[in-house]
Amino acid sequence: MTRARGTALVVGASHAGAQVAASLRQEGWDGDVLLVGDEAALPYQRPPLSKAYLAGTSSIDDLAIRKSEFYEKHRIRLVRATVTGLDRAARRIWTSDGGTISYDGLALCTGGRARRAALPGSTLEGVHYLRTFADVEAIRQSVRPGGRAVIIGGGYIGLETAASLRTLGLEVTVLEAAERVLARVTAPAVSSFYERVHREAGVDIRTSVLAEGIEGHTSVTAVRVTGGERVAADLVIVGIGLVPNTELAAEAGLRVDDGIVIDDHARTSDDRIVAAGDCVSHRLARYDRLVRLESVPSATEQAKAAAATLCGKERPIRALPWFWSDQYDLKLQIAGLNTGYDEVSLSGDPAADRDFSCFYFRDGLLLAADCVNRPRDFMWIKQALGRGGKVDRAQLEGALQPHP
Repeated sequence: MTRARGTALVVGASHAGAQVAASLRQEGWDGDVLLVGDEAALPYQRPPLSKAYLAGTSSIDDLAIRKSEFYEKHRIRLVRATVTGLDRAARRIWTSDGGTISYDGLALCTGGRARRAALPGSTLEGVHYLRTFADVEAIRQSVRPGGRAVIIGGGYIGLETAASLRTLGLEVTVLEAAERVLARVTAPAVSSFYERVHREAGVDIRTSVLAEGIEGHTSVTAVRVTGGERVAADLVIVGIGLVPNTELAAEAGLRVDDGIVIDDHARTSDDRIVAAGDCVSHRLARYDRLVRLESVPSATEQAKAAAATLCGKERPIRALPWFWSDQYDLKLQIAGLNTGYDEVSLSGDPAADRDFSCFYFRDGLLLAADCVNRPRDFMWIKQALGRGGKVDRAQLEGALQPHP
């Protein structure tokens, strides 16, 4: 692609971007490395935002992926700017202040943004989204013990936020349009478990309920749901998914399909440009489909491949997708993707216990697992599937010893 010299430009300063910049040095890029981001803080971890950071048990400095000394030592220059355009032929970008930056190697790590709610009243004071540390700072300004929070969306972000707000002493209601929480990503038994846990913690979980509007004069006072009921609220948090930031790539003519499409070496449809992170779609051979993964481990794996490619080396993306979610004292660890499963097997009793594993099969072979407070199960499955092996029920039962 390009020799490891000149200017390497990384657009986007979150997990993927920070990793590309660091890996460029590890892979031998000896020219300038510019990491462009539009937030004031050093590149930081996003998963703790809805957990420790919202709960007030960590600071933005604690969330930094790397300290400022790392960037100085490795000659990585942080540039505070918003990128507004890309000229592939001239190899340069435009920034919102009218300036341009030329590059020899380019990585697009533009991430994503919180999906906005198309609801009346969604611009009222007290309506928030949760994607950046600035979002959480704004939420924390509205948090008062005994206050009433309504969360629209019963996915991971919604449930993690609910757990944090309950810890802070708020009354919390979760509104989920589907028949169960986590409906798109887990089996019914896992959904039922999390509904039970949150209700035991005092969260009002409402499923099959559609938010139809947010009410208030200047500040939010209630959320109106299907049937006309009004759920009182001093604070509303909308957690209905992520929109990948693909506009820059699309306007430059790169292939986009729910994300910037990359190959196994993180190359885009322009083989002089790589991409990584929440903004990309990548065909996973093991699942035979194009997937956009919102996952720190996947972003890191893609970023390492992207940096190697920019340096003219081969480091294909091969790792098994995996994820995690922390809620209360529960750590959910997910190995693999369960899309297309036709059978579920449980180890432990999610109706009574606070630790269990849920295994997903298709045609008798293990696809993925959700492990709640079962790190041993998670590690074995992650390693077994990561090696590319085929695991059936008998192999699984033989490998995992019964839990006490």
